[in-house]
Amino acid sequence: MLQSRVLRRCSQRRLSSAAQQIDTIIRVDHAGKSSVGPMIQHMWDQEKEHKAKFEELINKYRVRPTVLTPIWNVAGFMLGAGSALLGPKAAMACTVAVESVIVEHYNNQLRVLMSDPEKNRELLTVLQKFRDDEQEHHDKGLDEGAEETPFYEAFSNIIKLGCRAAISLSEVV
Repeated sequence: MLQSRVLRRCSQRRLSSAAQQIDTIIRVDHAGKSSVGPMIQHMWDQEKEHKAKFEELINKYRVRPTVLTPIWNVAGFMLGAGSALLGPKAAMACTVAVESVIVEHYNNQLRVLMSDPEKNRELLTVLQKFRDDEQEHHDKGLDEGAEETPFYEAFSNIIKLGCRAAISLSEVV
C-alpha cells in the first residue's frame, strides 16, 4: 500500500513536471514570436539572396572561396545565438555592430571598383544594393533599441574587432 502511494505521488509529480515543461515550452516559444519576427525574417531573406549572388559571382569570376567559410558559418551562428540569449536588445546590438563593419567594408570595395566603373558595373551594382541592405539592417537594429544593451560600446567594439579580423583573414586565406 505504501509503495502504491509512493508510485502515485511520483507519477503525479512527473505529470506535473511534464505540464510545467509544456507551459515553459509554449511560454518561451510564444515570446519568440515577437513583433521583430517579420523584420528578422526579412533580414534573413536578404542575407540568403546575398549568399546566392556571391555563389554565382564566385563561379562567374572563377574566384577561389576562402577556406575559412565553415569556421565563419559556425562563428556567425554562435555570435547570433549567443547575443540572442542575452536578449532582444543584445541581438540588435550584435546586428548593428556586424552591419556597421560590413557597410564600411562594402564602401571600401566600392571605392576600389570606381577606378573603372564601366568595367566593374555589375559588381558596383551588386555591392551598392547589398551595402544598402546591410545599412537598412543596421538602422533597424538601432530603431529596436540596440544602444540600450548594457555595456553596448564594449559589446559592439568586441564584435566589430572580430568582424574586421574575419574580413582580413578571408581576404588572404
